[in-house]
Amino acid sequence: MKILAAFDKFKDSMTAVEACAAATTGARQALGSAVHITQAPLTDGGEGFCSILTNATNGFIEIHTVCGPLGADIEAPLGWVNSRALPSAVRERLDLPLGKVAIIEMATAAGLGQVSADRRHPKQCTTCGVGELIRIAVAEGADAILLGVGGSATSDLGLGLLQALGLKFIGRNGRVIERIFPANWSQITRISGSLEIATPPIFIACDVDNPLLGPRGAAAVYGPQKGLLADELESFEAESARIASMLCAYFKQPEALCESPGSGAAGGIGFGLNVVCDSQYVAGFKLVSSWLDLESKIAAADLILTGEGKIDLSSLNGKGPYALAAAANVAHKPIILLAGCIEATAAEQLHREFPNCTTAAITPEDCPLSQALAEGLENLQNKTAQVLQQQTQQ
Repeated sequence: MKILAAFDKFKDSMTAVEACAAATTGARQALGSAVHITQAPLTDGGEGFCSILTNATNGFIEIHTVCGPLGADIEAPLGWVNSRALPSAVRERLDLPLGKVAIIEMATAAGLGQVSADRRHPKQCTTCGVGELIRIAVAEGADAILLGVGGSATSDLGLGLLQALGLKFIGRNGRVIERIFPANWSQITRISGSLEIATPPIFIACDVDNPLLGPRGAAAVYGPQKGLLADELESFEAESARIASMLCAYFKQPEALCESPGSGAAGGIGFGLNVVCDSQYVAGFKLVSSWLDLESKIAAADLILTGEGKIDLSSLNGKGPYALAAAANVAHKPIILLAGCIEATAAEQLHREFPNCTTAAITPEDCPLSQALAEGLENLQNKTAQVLQQQTQQ
């Protein structure tokens, strides 16, 4: 029997790689060592983006010290792959130049996971470290840069990134502001200088289409999870609009860029890059699916195992485990979706759309959240074994 184990991360419990390994162990417990299991950790641009894509194409990873989201130094990965090693579908999708592709993930360099819950606030977080990684990538000869923007802590319109690349922001006293955070945006009176480096094409992997401003914008939709309070939204939005207008005017770009789909992703980092650099958005999960050649892996499998931390109606948006369930349905392959918790309405919709899909929550009933997160690996392993044993006995 051939099984494909393709899991996304279980947030605050286990990485996608760890989830695939736990499910593999559980499958072997249930079915014995004769079963052949292929592991394909998933990412849509957030945590694990760099390591998963780099390792899938026999690239290598460097670790660099860069500015973290709060301004203190952190260690962040920079992946390298040769575009010739990529599946043709990826090269065609991105129209990649031949040569070196650098892979960067915001989830590490400017990620929410890098900031303790009591210190999370978009006014205090910067994308400077992402800019430093881009600068390193350019210095080391990148012919293209792939940036995963999931899991960000920031909402700075990419100003920290642009400052790291050489752009200067001038304060009321006529002096350069040393480090830009949204907290000191009110001091900015003008922009000066230009980027100190010529960037190669930058591809921004994301799966959201939110504009920069407005009720579906970066601050309104994603600000609260990053620490923005309801009574701060109006003033933060107004200051974001002022800075966005200033940036567009300085680089002679239309303010309509604020309205472009995806400009609100990751606190507007795509907006900042689009104003200043040669950059474009790419659908994150579709890119990863092509990169990992999931279609061929599904075709070769007798059974697919997938899952993530929580399955609710927002999970049914065409990516991650839902996308795998859809692909398995087309290929007429059974799929088991395991998650920490599964909302009943989401499970009903999955079963209705995909009759070949089985769902199972891995967390024991009445288990406290803290315990469920701590014991996630064990719970996933045990539930995988249990579900497979039940299926073989039917």
